[in-house]
Amino acid sequence: MAGDLYLAGVRTSQSEHLANARRIAADMVSRGVGPNDSIAVLLRNDTMMFALMEACRLVGVRFALINWHAAPKEVKYIVKDSQSKILYGHSDLLQPVMSELSKDLPVIAFPVPECIQQSYGVDNRSPAGTISLTKLLASTDQYEGEAQKLRGMFAYTSGSTGRPKGIKRAFNEDGPDRWDAFLGLCRNLMGAQDGDRFYVSAPLYHSAPNTLSSFCLAAGDVDILVDPKFDPEGFLQTVEKFGITHAYIVPTMCIRLLKLPKEVREKYDVSSLRFTISTGSPWPIEVKNEMIDWFGPILNESYGASEIGFMTLISSDEAKAKPGSVGKILPGGTVKVLDDDFNEVPTGEVGTLYIHLPTYGDFEYTNQDGNLDGQRQGNLSTVGDMGYVDEDGYIFISDRKKDMIISGGANIFPAEIEAELILMPEIADCAVFGAPDPEFGESIVAAVTCQPDKSVTLQDVKAWLEPRLAKFKIPRKLDVHDELPRQDSGKIFKAKLRAPYWEEAGRKV
Repeated sequence: MAGDLYLAGVRTSQSEHLANARRIAADMVSRGVGPNDSIAVLLRNDTMMFALMEACRLVGVRFALINWHAAPKEVKYIVKDSQSKILYGHSDLLQPVMSELSKDLPVIAFPVPECIQQSYGVDNRSPAGTISLTKLLASTDQYEGEAQKLRGMFAYTSGSTGRPKGIKRAFNEDGPDRWDAFLGLCRNLMGAQDGDRFYVSAPLYHSAPNTLSSFCLAAGDVDILVDPKFDPEGFLQTVEKFGITHAYIVPTMCIRLLKLPKEVREKYDVSSLRFTISTGSPWPIEVKNEMIDWFGPILNESYGASEIGFMTLISSDEAKAKPGSVGKILPGGTVKVLDDDFNEVPTGEVGTLYIHLPTYGDFEYTNQDGNLDGQRQGNLSTVGDMGYVDEDGYIFISDRKKDMIISGGANIFPAEIEAELILMPEIADCAVFGAPDPEFGESIVAAVTCQPDKSVTLQDVKAWLEPRLAKFKIPRKLDVHDELPRQDSGKIFKAKLRAPYWEEAGRKV
């Protein structure tokens, strides 16, 4: 059985998908794109992205995935920094960026599927100066060459602390094909087999959902169902209707699922699910336990980073035994916990996590804003996460080093506070960060959004947290927002929330 693709329930057969990929590949080659070159991608969740990714594999091209929320100048920067020879994008997303691009850069406009038009309130008009993908597919013969070894994704960080950093993974022409490794990970990491169905609604420009989808593409016999955006009841409907067996769902999605009325949650049969996986943000322990009670012991969490890849995996049963852990390092990997002088700390003590995982290969950044000073020790790398390893080898993440609050000499990890705050019935979304304080160095600020028709005060927040956290971890200030600057992937741009507090402080820490 061949794996088919579905966008909001509309099917594209495997044969049609491969034919589209071979036509896009042939057009790439005709425009002078070859092995080790790069192209840029500005697409929302669309199965045609998979055809483009397959075309890149055929030709041996890297693809730079651009967050479609990016400003035109950011798009221009990534296209230039990645040395991309073609930009592919949905018609509506290309409109505001055309004036920023070189007139010599081919820009290929993908039609905007009807479900995306409806989800985002956009149209399908192509801007002047673009090349129609629809016409290209109708007029181009299929590429007949053999597939190259996978170069894969050319990921860019969010740029929340400066310009986006291009993460360029090393490629060894004589080494094994990563496509074969992806097949193995689909079978062994995800346990997916012939006829299974994988669901994804997280943005495909993000490393984790894109890579997991690639695992299923490499298998060739797993259906992939894509939604333009996550809707909690819509997800339950899709699971029941299509018999979804595997899904990528992050904690923010699960919190929305758990806040559905009980009668809605019990309305749908989700028993087909055998495996879900999450990365990107920490799980509140209570949320994970509630989801396990509802879905069964099928929730898996992986700690990963665009630079290093998937580093750990923890099952539901392990999570019950080791609450708060993200699991053990994957086979073949190494983890060390180092202090600020790069000495190993004792078992159970918090330090900076340095990891080596040979599966994905080494990486480098493409610009000077992304130097590796302090980020690499020998063959070990860090992305700035702090945590510890217990006596059984299980890893616990405390928080990002840059997000840690130092108040009155105490190290405070916002993730711990956020995990309790998000459970408050009145709160829909939250972020905790440090603001300058003349006495304590930093004080704790909680930024929140409220559930519809709900409100919350600082006193409410204190009353909720006081039985759950030490007194010095209770926020001193509450900011109520209509919306937090959160990516679809679940990450919050804390720098944007923090900036107004620090602009007048005369210091940054």
